[in-house]
Amino acid sequence: MRPVDIEALTAPGIPALRGDLLLTAVSRPDLKTNRYRGGLRKVDLGGGGEEPWTHGTQDSAPVISPDGRWVAFLRAEDGPGRVAKPQIHVIAAAGGDTKRITDLPLGAGAPVWAPDSRRIAFVARVPEPGRYGTENADGEIPEPAEEAPRHITNLFYRVDDIGFLNDRPQRLFVVDAVAALDEAAPADLTPLTDERADVEHPSWTVDGEFVLIVGPRDWAVEDTVRSDVYAVPAGGGEPRLLVRTSGTAATPVSIPDGSILFYGTEFPGTEEIARNTGLWHAPWPSGDEPSPARRLTDIETVDCDNAAGPPVVLGDEVLVVVRTRGAAELRAVPLDADLAELKALRYLAGEFAAVKAFVVDGARIAAVIGTPESSGDVVLLSEEKPRVLTDYSKTLRDIGIRPLEELDTTASDGHPVHGWIVRPEGDGPHPVVLMIHGGPFASYEWKVYDEAQVLAAAGYAVVLGNPRGSAGYGESHGRSIVHGFGTVDALDLLTLLDEALELSNLDSDRVGVMGGSYGGFMTSWLAAHHGGRFRAAWSERALNAHDSFVGSSDIGWFFADGYVGDDVEEQRKRSPLTYAGKIGIPFMVVHSEQDWRCPLEQAQRMYVALRRNGVPAEFLLFPGEGHELTRSGQPRHRVQRFDALLEWWGRHL
Repeated sequence: MRPVDIEALTAPGIPALRGDLLLTAVSRPDLKTNRYRGGLRKVDLGGGGEEPWTHGTQDSAPVISPDGRWVAFLRAEDGPGRVAKPQIHVIAAAGGDTKRITDLPLGAGAPVWAPDSRRIAFVARVPEPGRYGTENADGEIPEPAEEAPRHITNLFYRVDDIGFLNDRPQRLFVVDAVAALDEAAPADLTPLTDERADVEHPSWTVDGEFVLIVGPRDWAVEDTVRSDVYAVPAGGGEPRLLVRTSGTAATPVSIPDGSILFYGTEFPGTEEIARNTGLWHAPWPSGDEPSPARRLTDIETVDCDNAAGPPVVLGDEVLVVVRTRGAAELRAVPLDADLAELKALRYLAGEFAAVKAFVVDGARIAAVIGTPESSGDVVLLSEEKPRVLTDYSKTLRDIGIRPLEELDTTASDGHPVHGWIVRPEGDGPHPVVLMIHGGPFASYEWKVYDEAQVLAAAGYAVVLGNPRGSAGYGESHGRSIVHGFGTVDALDLLTLLDEALELSNLDSDRVGVMGGSYGGFMTSWLAAHHGGRFRAAWSERALNAHDSFVGSSDIGWFFADGYVGDDVEEQRKRSPLTYAGKIGIPFMVVHSEQDWRCPLEQAQRMYVALRRNGVPAEFLLFPGEGHELTRSGQPRHRVQRFDALLEWWGRHL
């Protein structure tokens, strides 16, 4: 795989299924337009392949009405600038012309059909007048630099890759989609929630009277990362608190008996870091007080992935995706479960793979599954043998994919360490790159990883590991580096590297280290404390100094305290910048100008310290990008980064 082959990374989105109609949205990087292109595709349930179903270039988020007559989806039209402003469109399920039913200045969120197949709920950001290209009170549209100052009174006021929040809160809307089809133009819509709080994850109650949402604790009266489940009357009215969680909530759904399922985390006291996400159940409140919620899944062994979609009831079970040992598996949780462990949950799909999304219609289940040979395909599961219905990775396989080889070893303190190696073709000996993921409460998975494939094609063996601190190996595994950054996580990574270097075709004298975000932190840390193991380092979007990170990062106000503590001396002790004087190997600092997760000052401080110490350090700075450059940045920037990466390792390994 070459850098330009990122165009072969076609990614299916959450599918929609009703009757014989199975739809998915696909997206891929397009270097010519420097955007992500794609549309809705119709997938043949009989295995006859797939074909275009809409003709927009940026169509996404299809959802079929309960009666099967209509499909709502998002369409972003081409226009100036990079920021897409998708609007909700509706089309008959039998085909025909599309109709735009929203016209909001910053676009709309994914549509959610009501049980009556008429109304659609969604969330959208509503800008203050005179901001983000809207008119002010004088009828003028100020340039961004001419907008009025922002008056900020809270800590949670901005988010990387989104921007400022208070002057464009995310609010709930309901639109009569069927009535809108007869209108000449989209009607003006009134939000159902006020501007005080961002809300998300709308879904309808089974009777269609309310829309469930997730909102901040106490409607954002105080700074908090905690969130609860609310119900908003579909016709308008005050939000009602349904469930006060012990941490956070996500994707609530109403089930046939009127009760509520949702994903949630528990935060004992002020410990708000590295917690497994569980499946929860709560009855609809009988009075004015919120209902108590019951956790159905085990705290230690079950970590649900809410990004794969909301929980879905199937018979007397609930389908969820669970992260476990590098896999993302579709599992079934009994509705009457009480802290059920992973081993007790019925397995459906995802062993040595990653279930990215799923949908259920009756007894049929369709899922998007990535594997070490596929970036993601639509699979029909409701048969004796799962049937792969698409082949979006054919081009990628034709280009050439190197296998993902599993590594298992044990650290010196007896803790098991798990990871993989991707080796290039040929006898070697091959130079080696230790690659470290971000998070840290995240993981590498059993799927195609473009970073490793590009390096392997260029002749490098890539070691990928999930050290302590990673997700999917138990909550205690994830929390083992709380107040211990750079301890057992570093031990695990070096242990895995040693295990890989036992392979006969690797060159232990030519080893580099690289990573992004927390992986950038760990790259800097290893370069300072174990620099003799490596020829060079590539540290990207890194957290290098906890003390300034606290006040400059969008999450710094709770992240640093949670992982390191609030003692400034301890923060400095756990910061790679403190040990910059110990780094002597060639060191590349890579960052994005608009990164608000690990702000630019984190890169600048490390780069200046290294240069002043005489280290052969270089700085690669990407304009117009945020923290997600390598995953969703401008396609041309992604290729330019790969070119620079290959040039760097070509020089040093």
